[in-house]
Amino acid sequence: MSGDRTGEDTLTRIRPDDLDPGAVVAQSLDNQWVGADLARRMIAKGKSLSDVQDQRNDQVRAEYFRSLINTRQIVVNRVFFYNNPAMSRDLSEGGEARRAHQKLLADGALVPFLLGEREPTDRPRLDVDEAAFDAWCDTLAEMPATERVTCLRMSWNDQENARDAKSALINPFAARVQGLTAKDIPLLASQVGVPEKRISAFAEKIGEVVDHSNHERIRDGAVTRNLLYQKFVCVDGTPVTEGRYDRDKPFAAEIKQLLDLVYNVNLADALGMYPLTPTGSLRRVALQEWRDVRANSADGIIRDPEQLVKFLQRQAFSTVQDRLTPSAIDTLGLEDIWRLRQSGAWHRYMEAFTSLTGDPAAFHDNVGDVLDRYVRLNSEIIGVAGAGRGPAVEANNWSPVVEVALTIGGAVFTAVTGQEGFAVAASVGAAVSGSRGGSVQLVLRNRTAGKREQKFAREIASVRLDTEQEWTRFHELARRLPGYTEHAGSPSATSSTTIQETDDVPEY
Repeated sequence: MSGDRTGEDTLTRIRPDDLDPGAVVAQSLDNQWVGADLARRMIAKGKSLSDVQDQRNDQVRAEYFRSLINTRQIVVNRVFFYNNPAMSRDLSEGGEARRAHQKLLADGALVPFLLGEREPTDRPRLDVDEAAFDAWCDTLAEMPATERVTCLRMSWNDQENARDAKSALINPFAARVQGLTAKDIPLLASQVGVPEKRISAFAEKIGEVVDHSNHERIRDGAVTRNLLYQKFVCVDGTPVTEGRYDRDKPFAAEIKQLLDLVYNVNLADALGMYPLTPTGSLRRVALQEWRDVRANSADGIIRDPEQLVKFLQRQAFSTVQDRLTPSAIDTLGLEDIWRLRQSGAWHRYMEAFTSLTGDPAAFHDNVGDVLDRYVRLNSEIIGVAGAGRGPAVEANNWSPVVEVALTIGGAVFTAVTGQEGFAVAASVGAAVSGSRGGSVQLVLRNRTAGKREQKFAREIASVRLDTEQEWTRFHELARRLPGYTEHAGSPSATSSTTIQETDDVPEY
């Protein structure tokens, strides 16, 4: 490893309150992330993460770039920089790719989250990809002396950090796992893809997961994802980082989905932000947090039934059809993403999105501006891709669409609107009395399904209806919307050593 960049002057040390208001945690950067379908195929065929590396890396790489294009700041668990090949490849390649990574770090676009470490180059207490870890250390060591890396911890006081990590990360993860048996198990089973005839067996296995978690807690052990992976997901005797999931362990794929969702949602909540859930992954609705919203979002919760319906109402857009190349993002390098983030089109898009998320109640006033600037940004992507390496990029006509997904209690309402029509579809299930919590998600995409276009989805608001009467009022108003259709049943859920009086932080 080269260079000597250690010490206080090389880092900007921040806490969660110092993050950009639009900062996100991208689940796709989790080095264990695999889409639900691919995970099932891996388990059925006995394949490890390395066996499906090319296919998986293409998916992760595209999600990585989409996150950088559509957000100002991404918080990344420090392990993912070197244990996720889709990220570490830029470090290992060197040259322009490594320099682009350095610029994104210096710009605060990528923020390493440190658990107990004080430096991003401190070795964590888990298995690492040695070559990639060396490349990560070299990348930081070679940064110009004038550039500082923004690093995040719960606290930079070691005792406070140990306490806060326990209360905000370790304990809530265990609590969410231990709460799985309190869920509506048939609903949970349907959302992770368990057939009806196997629900009873699935319920028993979830009970075993919870019992094992309880057993560790009673023994003063830390309940971590790795611990549960080893017991219920991975082949015995293999390291978790190898990603060899055991087909002889019942419901290994479904348990993995749940553990990954809990892990990433838990980190996002601890840092006071929303998780970005990639296409094909289990969504937060599966956790059935009907009465819960983020603890730190009390001032921004939307509670009015009439206001909620406005998210689902038809939008009028003035944008004309533009060009979008579904495969264009696959031709870009990290240096292209850096250049794109310097463009006026990107900055104007970020300004519009900031206005939207800063005042969700003004959704109707701001969403058209977001879509218009999104279209212009995609034109910029075409230009960057066309000027880059490889064969010429062909442009395809596209029909820009705004999709709003409103999750409230056990129901999901989806409104799709654009120049070619309008529709509202509802899936209403898991009726629950009392208050209902949820969120509003905005999706920007092409109306034509199945294309690898520059699609993006992001939660923009927390919602809560406190009474049965408010829910009834909202439901009645939604049913009056033109083009409304509804079906009963479960909404789809696919589209995040004990501490005592020491400064020690268990691995998370």
